[in-house]
Amino acid sequence: MENLDLIVLRTLSAWRQAGQRAILATVVRTWGSSPRPVGSIMALREDGSVVGSVSGGCIEDDLIYRYTRAAAKAAPEPKQSGVDSMPRGAPATVKYGITADEAHRFGLPCGGTLELLLEYDPDPQKLAELVALLDGGQLVQRCVRLSDGAVSLRPASVASELSLSSQELVNTFGPGYRMLLIGAGQLTEYLATMALFNGFAVTVCDPREEYRGSWSVLGVNVLGEMPDDVVIAFKPDKRSCVVALTHDPKLDDLALLEALNSEAFYVGAIGSRRNNQARHERLRQHFGMSEQTLARLHGPIGIYIGSKMPSEIAVSVMAEILAIKNGVALPRAMEVGPAKDGNAVPPNDPGDTVCSVPRKD
Repeated sequence: MENLDLIVLRTLSAWRQAGQRAILATVVRTWGSSPRPVGSIMALREDGSVVGSVSGGCIEDDLIYRYTRAAAKAAPEPKQSGVDSMPRGAPATVKYGITADEAHRFGLPCGGTLELLLEYDPDPQKLAELVALLDGGQLVQRCVRLSDGAVSLRPASVASELSLSSQELVNTFGPGYRMLLIGAGQLTEYLATMALFNGFAVTVCDPREEYRGSWSVLGVNVLGEMPDDVVIAFKPDKRSCVVALTHDPKLDDLALLEALNSEAFYVGAIGSRRNNQARHERLRQHFGMSEQTLARLHGPIGIYIGSKMPSEIAVSVMAEILAIKNGVALPRAMEVGPAKDGNAVPPNDPGDTVCSVPRKD
């Protein structure tokens, strides 16, 4: 499953290429609490079809009622055939939740307000160009001139927050997030499934045919080459993560070596605290890896939720990856090692592991 922004833009592009009228709505400002962050987008087609989200659903319903034929057709006295409900021309702004009554009506927390910019019939050629750039792995700034809705696209080197001036809206869109998993075991299947649901494109690498042969998750690219070669070909960028899950140093270590020298926002490896310490020693002694680089390696991976089952461990790992992706600093007490220390788990206890596979140390 693609990330939501790319789904919205791809769908909107297809609508406009087919000559259908549509609105692109962007959350440009929020005050107090709001259901969706600044920069969130949704597309609304003239028949009432919606993709994406700017709220929990109530604001989408209001936009449908205001700007499409869908609500008019369902009304007791529908509009005359051919009457166009969707405006044309320059972008416009609309605010929701200004009063307590409106906040309640639109499902906003008390005092919450959000402002949307509505673009009427975005240029189909520019949409197709943007989608092509994102599919090519590029980070792009989409700039909208507020006086007439004209769009320009600029390459971006870093992701930046949405900006809105009296003349222009600038929203940065990136290619989809990617996840590379080393090892095709049961835990990998659970983690891959969760990553797909969260909009990651998932690749699994395992040179062991007996593991690849039983793979059952659709929508995942499964490779049989050696993991370090796959990491190099994968070219991890700032929207990529690499997770080693085999417990086999012959497979994990070289892959981690390549991943840690990349721009991947998250690199982690499964294993107990003892295994993690031994891994650090190997990478330091045999490959000359610096302490600064090793500090990027997450392990034991996941947040501590007391799990033994692969499905629950996958939840904890996915939660940690999403927190890092979203720029959230997790409290140290949520890390596996400190959490277990706090729960007085003896260092040599068989429970000193973050997965249900027995330790090999």
